[in-house]
Amino acid sequence: MPPKTEDSSRTVPLPGLCVEALREHRRRQFAERSDAWPDWEEHGLVFPSKRGTPLEPDNLRRSWEPLRRKAGLDGVRFHDLRHTCVTLLLNLEVPPQVVRDIVGHSDIGVTMTIYAHASLGEKRRALGKLGDALG
Repeated sequence: MPPKTEDSSRTVPLPGLCVEALREHRRRQFAERSDAWPDWEEHGLVFPSKRGTPLEPDNLRRSWEPLRRKAGLDGVRFHDLRHTCVTLLLNLEVPPQVVRDIVGHSDIGVTMTIYAHASLGEKRRALGKLGDALG
């Protein structure tokens, strides 16, 4: 499926952990494709429906529900995974403009306003530095 906007199309290098997970997913998908034959419709999707067609949002939510319960992630929405990724990257001190490019925000203000939540410890360290500079 095409992205929401033309500017949304981008290359994102993945960590090795993600690459290996996607390779394993692909191996399982070949078996699922065989099981669904002759009803399988090939669309070249990484995460298709059980028939190979684009995944409907409601079906994604229904599939996510048992996975999140099994993982003990009650109350976590699928989109929260994106939020967690951005927050972790920012907490790892990845420059905000790099995080913005990874997630495809056109405006860095979106990245910083929605996702950048300073912890109490970070606030204490920042104000401690200010106190040191002024003292």
